[in-house]
Amino acid sequence: MLIVNNLSVQFGKRILFDEVNVTFSPGNCYGIIGANGAGKSTFLNIISGLKEPNSGNISLEPDKRLSILEQNHNLHDEYQVLETVLMGNKDLFRIKSEMEDIYKIENFSDSDSERVGELQIKYEEMDGWSAESNAANLLSNLGIDENLHFNKMLDLDSKQKVRVLIAQALFGNPDVLIMDEPTNDLDYDTIEWLENFLCNYENTVIVVSHDRHFLDSVCTHISDIDYGKINHYSGNYSFWYESSQLAARQKAQSNKKAEEKKKELQEFISRFSANVAKSKQATSRKKMIEKLNIEEIKPSSRRYPGIIFDLEREAGDQILNIEKLAFKFDGDLLFDKVNLNLSKSDKVIFISKDTRAVNNFFDIISNRIKTFDGSFDWGITTKQEYIPLNNDYLFNKPQSLVDWLRNYAITEEEKEEVYLRGFLGKMLFTGDEALKNSNILSGGEKVRCMISKMMMSRSNVLIIDEPTNHLDLEAITAFNNALINFKGTLLFSTSDHHFAQSLANRVIELTPKGIIDRYLNFDEYMTDPKIKELRKNMYL
Repeated sequence: MLIVNNLSVQFGKRILFDEVNVTFSPGNCYGIIGANGAGKSTFLNIISGLKEPNSGNISLEPDKRLSILEQNHNLHDEYQVLETVLMGNKDLFRIKSEMEDIYKIENFSDSDSERVGELQIKYEEMDGWSAESNAANLLSNLGIDENLHFNKMLDLDSKQKVRVLIAQALFGNPDVLIMDEPTNDLDYDTIEWLENFLCNYENTVIVVSHDRHFLDSVCTHISDIDYGKINHYSGNYSFWYESSQLAARQKAQSNKKAEEKKKELQEFISRFSANVAKSKQATSRKKMIEKLNIEEIKPSSRRYPGIIFDLEREAGDQILNIEKLAFKFDGDLLFDKVNLNLSKSDKVIFISKDTRAVNNFFDIISNRIKTFDGSFDWGITTKQEYIPLNNDYLFNKPQSLVDWLRNYAITEEEKEEVYLRGFLGKMLFTGDEALKNSNILSGGEKVRCMISKMMMSRSNVLIIDEPTNHLDLEAITAFNNALINFKGTLLFSTSDHHFAQSLANRVIELTPKGIIDRYLNFDEYMTDPKIKELRKNMYL
C-alpha cells in the first residue's frame, strides 16, 4: 500500500497540489489523468522519490518494492540488454554483482567464502537462480529477439530500448509499479500483451497514459487531478469520462428535479456495470461501480476544444488513384507495388511494421517527397489538408499565432484577425494565447495549431499522421469525435487503438511485398487468423 499524506507542491505563486491525501491499494490499477500542466508527471516523480514536495510525505509499507518505468532511454547504454532488465530489482542485482566480484578474486579467502554463502542464501530466497530466464522471457514477450539479449543497449534503436525498459520495470514482480506513458513507441501487438499482463497483475499499478483504450483495458480506478486535488473514481476511463459529462449536463439543468437526476445517474451506473467485461478484475470492478455513491460524481473543470470540419465542397467519386508506387529509404524497401483507389466514403488507417513506410507514403502523396517509383493522381474535385508527423518546419519563424495562421488564409475575410482568432479560439488559444510566438510552442500546441489550420481549410480530404502523440486526453477526445462526424475522406495513422477502431472502415497495410487492403474495422483486421498469417508472410 502506498499512502500520500498532506502533499503540497507549489511553483512560485502557482499551487499544483494542495494537501493531497490519497491511498493506492494492492490489486488495483490507477490511471492518473489531468489536463496538460495539471501535474501528472510531477506527481509520479514525487511518489517515485525523484522529486521532493514542498510539504507532506509518501509512505510505502516496509519491505515493499517500488519500480519505475525509466524515461531516460540512454541511461543504460553501456550495459547488456539482459543485465539492464535485471537492474529492475536493485537488491537482487546488487547481490548478484557482489557475488560475481568475489568470484573474480584470485586468492579466495575464508571470509570471501562465508560472504558468498550468505549472498547465495539471499539470492535463492529472491528466486535469483531463475532471474535470467525470467528476464529473457519478459524480453521475448515484448518483442526483443533472443539474439539481442547480450548486446549492449547502445546497439538498440529507440523503440527496442523502450521495450527493454518496460521489461526492467516489470521484472521481479514489484509491489508498486509506476509507468509514465508506457505505450509510446509500442506497436499494437506489444500494447495488447502489456494490457493483458497488467490486467492480471495482482499488485499496485499507477499509470499515466493518453491512450484511452489502454486506460479502459487496465484501470480499476481513475485518479483525477483537478482543482489541486487528486480524487479516485471506481471504473475505467470511459466510465469516468461519461459520468463527468453527465454530471456537467446535470449541473447545467438547474430546473431538473433531484429525483430525476438521481434516477438518470443510477441508470447510467447500471448500464456501465453491465458492460464491464475485461480481465479477471472485471467482477470486482463491476462491484465497485455498483457501490459507487452517485454524490461522488462531479463535473470536471476540463476544457474541450471545439473541433468541426466543414467542407468547402463535396468531392466527386474519384479521390485518389495510385499505381505501382514504391519507395526506398536508406537502402531499405519500405513499400512496393502499391495499387489502390480511394472513394469519398473511405476512412482509411494506414499501418506498417516499419513506421517509416507510412510516414514517407503520406509525404509522397502530399507532394513533400518528389523522388519515388510509380505514380498517383488526386481527383480534380479534391482538396487535401495534411498534418505530418514532424511539423517543426512549419513553426521556425518568430511570429504570433494569428500571423502564423494568416499565412494559410486565401480571401481577405479569412485574413482578418477576428476570423483567425475564431479558429485559434476553438483550439483553446484565447486572448493573449493567440499572440504567442509560433517558434516556442510545445508539441501539443503545434498540433492544436495544425488542427486550427485544418479546420480553416475546409478540405474534403484529410491526411493525418500520428496526431495524438502530443495531445492531452481532452483534445484527443474532441479531435476523435470531430473526425467521426467528418463527411469527407480520411487517411490516417495512429498508435491510439480507440482512434483506429472508432474511425477506420478500411485498413491498408504497407509492406515490402505490396499491400494488404481490407474493408474491415481495425479490430476485425487485427484479429482475423487468415490476415494474421498473410501479414506474417508479407514481411518475410
